[in-house]
Amino acid sequence: MARYTGADCKRCRREKVKLFLKGSKCDGPKCPIESRPYPPGQHGRGRTKESEYLLQMREKQKCARIYGVLEKQFRGYYEEANRKQGKTGENLLVILETRLDNVVFRAGFAKSRDMARQLVRHGHFLVNGKKVNIPSFRVSAMDIIDVLPKSLDLTPFIVASAELGEKAVPAWMEVVGSQMRIIVHSTPARAVIDTQVQEQLIVELYSK
Repeated sequence: MARYTGADCKRCRREKVKLFLKGSKCDGPKCPIESRPYPPGQHGRGRTKESEYLLQMREKQKCARIYGVLEKQFRGYYEEANRKQGKTGENLLVILETRLDNVVFRAGFAKSRDMARQLVRHGHFLVNGKKVNIPSFRVSAMDIIDVLPKSLDLTPFIVASAELGEKAVPAWMEVVGSQMRIIVHSTPARAVIDTQVQEQLIVELYSK
């Protein structure tokens, strides 16, 4: 399975904005973007001509990196979003938000999407009573996600259980902390997706 294996913090510096890829480290003083708020590399501090194409490409890269999706899969999501009724950009964000790894992260069961992806791959979750170990699995309205009973005693879930409530949970889902359960009430509307992405720039890029 193809995946990015480089330094996550370099991605944030490349986009000149925190992508929150490293969990609690991103909120602390050790976050590299606090001390080096410029792109990595010897030319990182140099001026870059902000062309229309560059702005569109950077926005696409930022979105893909936030959700941990590689180019081929991201392009597939865009094409799927384009086939759906409604605004393509909004459809794209809804597709990304309803990935199982993102739902686990949004619910507070993992400190980052990378961690959520790893927990899903290791088979720690049930969706409607069936074990699912595919991070890109798409949840639907009224789906119920549970932590596997035998996994509840593992350190990541003990820590997550103790910290539930510290992180705001999106309105389209509900977390039942006592059961380590996530209930998906509906698919999210664009208005409640707080990802700082200008999706129209991505649509313009792929529409060329």
